Amino acid sequence: MATLAPSRPAPVATTPGARWAAVRHLGPNWYASVMGTAIVANAGAALPAGVPGLRAACTAVWALSLAMLLTLLAARALHWTHHRDQARAHLLDPAMAPFYGCPAMALLAVGGGTMLVGRDWIGLPAAIAIDSVLFTAGTVIGLAAAVAVPYLMVVHHRIEGASPVWLLPVVAPMVSAALGPLLLPHLPAGQARQTFLFACYGMFGISLLATLVMLPLVFGRLVTAGPLPLALTPTLFLVLGPLGQSTTAANNFADAALGGALPGLGSSAPAFSAFAVLYGVPVMGFALLWLVLAGALVLRARRRGMGFAMTFWAFTFPVGTCVTGAEGLALHTGLAAFRWLAIGLYVVLVAAWLVASAHTVRGLFSGALLAGPRPVTAGR
Repeated sequence: MATLAPSRPAPVATTPGARWAAVRHLGPNWYASVMGTAIVANAGAALPAGVPGLRAACTAVWALSLAMLLTLLAARALHWTHHRDQARAHLLDPAMAPFYGCPAMALLAVGGGTMLVGRDWIGLPAAIAIDSVLFTAGTVIGLAAAVAVPYLMVVHHRIEGASPVWLLPVVAPMVSAALGPLLLPHLPAGQARQTFLFACYGMFGISLLATLVMLPLVFGRLVTAGPLPLALTPTLFLVLGPLGQSTTAANNFADAALGGALPGLGSSAPAFSAFAVLYGVPVMGFALLWLVLAGALVLRARRRGMGFAMTFWAFTFPVGTCVTGAEGLALHTGLAAFRWLAIGLYVVLVAAWLVASAHTVRGLFSGALLAGPRPVTAGR
C-alpha cells in the first residue's frame, strides 16, 4: 500500500518589511528621548550642589543615553531599509519633518556627555575620540537639517499654522556651538583652535537669527488661533531650547577664552565674559517668562484631558538647556540666585525625565507607542 507523503503547509505570503513591522512608525521624534536622557547627565555634571553620588549617577545616565542612541540608530537603519515609503512620508509630513533636527542633537548631547562625565569610566583619550565622531556627525546632520527642513517647508509642505516644532531643525547648530568648546583644548594651538571657536560662533549666529524669525510666528499663532491641540501642548517647552542653549553657548565661549584655550585672543577674554552675562541674563529672564506661560497652558491642557504622548519629552531637553545656562551664569556672575535657579530647574528636569521615561517604557512594552499614528484631537 502506497504511503502518502505528509502535506506541507502552504507558504504564507509576506509583504516587504513585514518582518520589521515594529519599526515602521519609528519616526525621528524618538531621538528626543535620547536628548532628554543625555541632558540629565550633562546638566547634573556641573550642578552647583554638593550632592554625594551625583556625578556617578550622571555617568550612569550618560551610559544609558549612549545605549539608547546605539539602539535607536540601529532601529532607524532598519526603518530606512525596510520602510522607505514611510521614511519619505515623514519627510513630506509638515508635522514630522522638523523632528529631523533631533538626530543631530541626540548625537551632540551624548558626545558632550562623553567629555563631561563619560571620561570617568572610559578615560579621556576614548572620550575625545567618541565625542569627535559624534560632534562631527551631529554638526553635519544639524546643518543639513537646518537647510533641508525649511526648504521642504517652503517647497513641498502645505502648512496651516506655525508650530513650536519648527524650532527643532534650526536649534541643532546652537547645540553644536554650545558643546564645541569641550573639544577646543584638545585641538592644535593657534589657527586650528581659533578657527574652530569662530565656527562655533558662526553656528551660534545661524541658530539665533533663525530662532528670532520663528518665535514671532509661534507666538502669533497662539494669540490668533488659540491654544495648541492637547497632545501638542508640551511642544511649547521647545521654545526654551534655543534660549537656554544660546545662554549655555555664550558662557562656554567665555570659559574657553578665560581658560587660556585661545592664547592669541587672551586680551579678548573679558569681552567674552561680559558678552556671556549681558546676553545670558536677559535671555534667561525671557526663558523663565516663557516657562511660566507654557507651564500654565500645559496645566490647562491636563485639566482638559491631555494624556501621555511622545511630546512629553519636550519637558526634558529644553529645560535642561536652561539648567546649563543658569549654571554658566552662576559661575560668571557669582550670584547665588542663579545657583539656586539651576538647582530648582534640575529638580524639574529630573522629575520630567522620570515621568516621560516611565510612560515611554510602558508604551513600548504595550506596543501602543509603535502603533500607527492616531489623529491629533483639537480639544482646547
